[in-house]
Amino acid sequence: MAKRRKQGSGTVRKRTDGRWEARVVTGYDEKGLPITKSAIAKTRHECVEKLNELLEKYGPPVTRCKPDMPFGDWMDFWYQTYNKPKLRLSSQLGAEDRIYKHIIPVLGKIPLNKLTQSDLQQFYARLKTDGRLINVEYYGPGLSNRTVRLCHASCRSALEKAVEEGLIRVNPAIGCKLPPKKSGEMNVLTQEELQRFLIQIKEDGHYELFLLEISTGLREGELLALQWDDLNFETGELYINKTVTFVGHEIHLSEPKTKSSIRTIILPPAVLQVLKAYRETVNSRWMFPSPVKADMPVRNNSVRKQLQKALERAGCRQVRFHDLRHTFATMALQHGMDVKTLSAIIGHISSATTLDIYSHVTDTMQRQAAVRIDRTICKTDTPVPPEEARQRIARSGFQPYKSKYRKPGTGGVYQLNDHLWEGRYSPRDAHGKRISRNVYAPTREECEAKLAALITKTQSEIAAEKAKLQSQN
Repeated sequence: MAKRRKQGSGTVRKRTDGRWEARVVTGYDEKGLPITKSAIAKTRHECVEKLNELLEKYGPPVTRCKPDMPFGDWMDFWYQTYNKPKLRLSSQLGAEDRIYKHIIPVLGKIPLNKLTQSDLQQFYARLKTDGRLINVEYYGPGLSNRTVRLCHASCRSALEKAVEEGLIRVNPAIGCKLPPKKSGEMNVLTQEELQRFLIQIKEDGHYELFLLEISTGLREGELLALQWDDLNFETGELYINKTVTFVGHEIHLSEPKTKSSIRTIILPPAVLQVLKAYRETVNSRWMFPSPVKADMPVRNNSVRKQLQKALERAGCRQVRFHDLRHTFATMALQHGMDVKTLSAIIGHISSATTLDIYSHVTDTMQRQAAVRIDRTICKTDTPVPPEEARQRIARSGFQPYKSKYRKPGTGGVYQLNDHLWEGRYSPRDAHGKRISRNVYAPTREECEAKLAALITKTQSEIAAEKAKLQSQN
């Protein structure tokens, strides 16, 4: 049985005379009849090529919009025509999941002009109690308040456009009762937890990546999209001008979410020194390349797994990657950074956004200021609450967990016999090809020392060769 083509993608059919015909609908006349364009070809392959040319030339078909059209058809037309073009790729994936997996399957067959507020209200109630399609055993059968509210936002916007087009008189989505808006829980690492985490992540790998995150509060996509050209080692300026999104095996670079997200950050001198030493070990244009493919950035799921593993080994609470951004902002405010400067560093659209998100921190700061004013001006002996007093990070004597596996980039050591050890280092050269170099010693200790010297020498040679290639280009 022939597979049905997707609606709106045109048709291909074989004529009675043996030739193939491609046809697309470009619009509808005053009587509602379709206006078509067609092309003839000798073979099906040629016909498909001509169909693609027709679609490219005349664009997507104009949908015949009527008041009694199915709400699902209007929803699809509204999304593809008005909503999708202005959404970022990551937002498109979420919107399509809500529209095509939740809204259209339930409400799609109801005529647009027959859709009522009661239909929508029952739909939202069903989503809340039994709307989850996957991972039910982990999260329960109902969807979160946020997802229900997002489904409502899509329905309301689509229906509002239908009112503007004169298809319906009023928007039935206005006045619906929605589940309350709940702010996501913000988990912030304490200074002691942060110290243990940095010690552990230095042992596990990706130390430079997480150090930069904790020092700047970048969004995940902004951090992973960084390239060495974005960092000026002389001035310490880091330019944030792009973000990366991972979809399957593909990566998509785009501009940050708002104009205020395009910004310049001055890195602390200590972080800049760490990145300078780290630069000598990286043979990629990406600041944090994938360990598998040097011409691609490290994937976000790999970074998140590394984060959770290091947090567990360091005895810290399990927090999200985005909570590291919150940790930076919280500590910056607690150590005296003003809200305007913090808003510019983390890329908020205004200081009001920063104040709204970190109101709990600023409230604490106000109480601290009140105590200081009371002690300074009024000459009272009001004690500073111990949980609000600034404390230095105490060395806890934490020892990182050492994995039985060696860290990437440190080579390998193998015992060949009772009196001989081999050290092997297999990096990629300046051309991206894998090379292998070995050293030998009678003991493991001597072999480790020789291997360390070999790695340093090889990395210097690769860096020199890379610089030579860049000068030639």
